[in-house]
Amino acid sequence: MTFIIIEGLDGAGGSTQTKLLKEFFQKKKIPHVFIQSPNYETQIGKLIRNYLNGKFNLKSAHAFILFATDVLDSVPIIRKSLDEKKIVVADRYITSTIAYQCANGFSFDSAMKFVKLNDYPEADAIIYIDIKPETSMKRKKKEHGKLDRHEKNLEFLKKVRDFYQNEIKENILGKWFVINGERDIKEVHEDILRIINSLK
Repeated sequence: MTFIIIEGLDGAGGSTQTKLLKEFFQKKKIPHVFIQSPNYETQIGKLIRNYLNGKFNLKSAHAFILFATDVLDSVPIIRKSLDEKKIVVADRYITSTIAYQCANGFSFDSAMKFVKLNDYPEADAIIYIDIKPETSMKRKKKEHGKLDRHEKNLEFLKKVRDFYQNEIKENILGKWFVINGERDIKEVHEDILRIINSLK
């Protein structure tokens, strides 16, 4: 039916917007499934949380594989749900792994070869909520009081944003839509609903 990905830097509001979408679909009685990456409920997700919290270090290739494997676990759910004519909304996807881990030093070409080899489903729409790296740090600091290894490095976040821009330019894994995430939550939500309605 429809596969939608919500993307953006940490603090862009992706989790908030997927929650609002869930409420919208429930109200409209539209069959839907939500997935999240990383999924911190799994063993891989728990490893990722520990990595992000600085409990151990990884080479960029190993970090890429860790995050990419977490997303890969969701692929059967995505395919099954789409076959059942449900809307699938992903709060982050392999597109996040590409942006963050290539900014971490992993080869973009190698990332794309991995994605092709493992046949990740393409999306009908990838909605990128764009915020400045400075906004990302400010919001996450306010939310948690401390920042993980990805959130606390301004130069790293700038690189992540650059890799997202490259994915947008090349429409990696689907058609990308860019929304200004510096605005009010309600305005962003309304923009997302307009994009989803345009897919019909």
